[in-house]
Amino acid sequence: MSVQHKKNGNGKCPVMHGGVTKAGESNTARLWPNSINLDILHQHDTKTNPLPGYNYKKEVKKLNFKALKKDLLKLMTDSQQWWPADLGTYSGLMVRLTWHQVGTYREFDGRPNVGSHRFSPQDSWPDNTNLDKARRLLWPIKKKYGNRLSWSDLMVLAGTMAYEHAGFKTFGFSFGREDLWEPEKDVYWGSETVPLAVNRYSDPQDRSSLESPLAASHFQLVYVNPQGVEGNPDPLKTAMDVRETFGRMGMNDIETAALTIGGHSIGRAHGNGDPANLGPEPAGADIHEQGFGWNQENGIGANQITSGLEGAWTTNPDKWDHQYLDLLLNYEWESKKSPAGAWQWEPINLEEEKKPVDLGDPAKKARLMFTDADMAMAMDPEYRKISERFYKEPKFFEDSFARAWFKLTHRTMGSNKNYIGPWAPKEDLLWQGNVPSSKKKFNVDKVKKMISATKLSISDLIITAWDSARTYRRTDKRGGANGARIRLAPMKDWEANEPKRLSKVLTILENIARKTGASVADTIILAGNVGLEKAIKKAGFKVKVSFNPGRGDSSQEQTEIKSFKWLEPLHDGFRNYVKDDYSVMPEELILERASLMGLTAKEMTCLVGGMRVLGTNHESANDKGILTNNVGALTNDFFVNLVDMKYIWKPTGKNSYDIIDRKSNKVKFTASRADLVFGSNSILRSYAEVYAQDDNKEKFIKDFVNIWVKLMNADRPELKKLN
Repeated sequence: MSVQHKKNGNGKCPVMHGGVTKAGESNTARLWPNSINLDILHQHDTKTNPLPGYNYKKEVKKLNFKALKKDLLKLMTDSQQWWPADLGTYSGLMVRLTWHQVGTYREFDGRPNVGSHRFSPQDSWPDNTNLDKARRLLWPIKKKYGNRLSWSDLMVLAGTMAYEHAGFKTFGFSFGREDLWEPEKDVYWGSETVPLAVNRYSDPQDRSSLESPLAASHFQLVYVNPQGVEGNPDPLKTAMDVRETFGRMGMNDIETAALTIGGHSIGRAHGNGDPANLGPEPAGADIHEQGFGWNQENGIGANQITSGLEGAWTTNPDKWDHQYLDLLLNYEWESKKSPAGAWQWEPINLEEEKKPVDLGDPAKKARLMFTDADMAMAMDPEYRKISERFYKEPKFFEDSFARAWFKLTHRTMGSNKNYIGPWAPKEDLLWQGNVPSSKKKFNVDKVKKMISATKLSISDLIITAWDSARTYRRTDKRGGANGARIRLAPMKDWEANEPKRLSKVLTILENIARKTGASVADTIILAGNVGLEKAIKKAGFKVKVSFNPGRGDSSQEQTEIKSFKWLEPLHDGFRNYVKDDYSVMPEELILERASLMGLTAKEMTCLVGGMRVLGTNHESANDKGILTNNVGALTNDFFVNLVDMKYIWKPTGKNSYDIIDRKSNKVKFTASRADLVFGSNSILRSYAEVYAQDDNKEKFIKDFVNIWVKLMNADRPELKKLN
């Protein structure tokens, strides 16, 4: 290590310090900010996991569920001197913890993971003020149940049990959320650097112009600004933000209204003081604070500052009742400032007996308040209709809220095949994307022979299987080949799937499925395997591609079109496809796709090289990147030619290059940026060189097959040996 002299005004001595020890100090990131970030493919490495090899999904089944529930219900009223419970219960605080953990979900990409709430940046967002206290209150529970109860499960369960404690019957709960051990590096939170910035709309007057894939209306908010759009009270404008935000989470108007009303039916807000007195957030606090943030002198209980709003939503914020709707619909409201200076709405001429009890003195009454989003439930015409129906039909409201809360808290878990525990509901819900199980027995070899006997090309077979499977997202476990939804709307009509080619192939494969008793889904995957085995044989090797039957076929009625539209591949660098001219470079897009598919950089490299020589390009890509004269054979030609210095690479247009022989000056191949990045990026080139070696031809084939099987089975939780 070299001596690093740090200039400071304290006259401190230089120290032997050669390590990059602070976030943002990376020389690569500073000097070449446009370099692709391969770290997103290597996050959550086993080295960060303190429990390597631990099978959480198996071990969580051994939990004493009854004891856990009892302990959580007891916790709700176990008030601690260092953070007293509001009116003797933590139910409102725990609901907020769960809300803010699961509420960052967005349908666009299925991100983020609920467990990331423990880490920066989320743990230090202004919208999450004082939720560090909620996590510390849960620590005795986590400590007691240990490895068999993940933080991710516990933080979601806490809010659900809070509702049960308040007197509400929830729809159910599933365990099975595994913990992360570091922040997620692939979540785009927005380009802003200042909290609560407002520049994420291309047209501020059009709230649907919110930058994709974002859902929150402001940087470092989970939902919308509770004070109103850009901090100005206007419930009709806020209604537009609410509808857009919740819509991007996969919620319709009824679900949105139910969540807003139900979410504020218990608990209260805190803003009884000067926000300037708040200390720094957890990530910015001094080391002696031990991860506590927003500390202030005398800043607990009645004097607490959290959102800046002050007061309760209902008369009895510790109990579940329907008073919220009574207050919303039967009173006039006016805009006022809280003691902390935040805009809020307060009812006019509210009877004394309907005012909540003051936290500091039970003999006094406190404020009753609504946020701008609450007022939107009364002022927006559509939300008003729903609110009035909820008021008239309380059972309909409770059922709507129970289902919406369950959906909100389980959106990242995928199908109900992933559910664990005695409280998991058995009912199939459309948004889960469930696939009927197939227990049909069929002759696999017969199906393969029939596929092989067709006139379908190697590329036809492989492309259809690939296009069917590539929609799977590790983020929220949606998509994939199971269900054969590629034959249904909207997937069958996606440009990325080449509808004409797809229709031709599916007609043949569906006929084989009917004759053999196999599901269409299994037949599609087998077709890919047949094509791959032919390509391996053509390359001079013999490697069998493993197959696991049991996929079912979904119906159109089981497919939520509105939701599935978010799975459409607008780009697929593995097939050299880009639907439009985007501001993001093709090499960044393939990185994004690889991240969603759960690939490492090595796997991405191997997969691209194989897909190119197999001739699986999208029809719009022509021959770009097919760096071989033996198309259809699974050779390492792509890598050999990519790294061969007998060629030069000449730009011929946007995302278009010629690969030219240095001696003859003749164009040998064409390529895209999604091809050339594997030679230009130093890390990816190191992998490309491995596969280009003469002694790694067979290794390349075996690696490709392993990755292929991994992707074809990605959406099969039953194969992951959970029992």
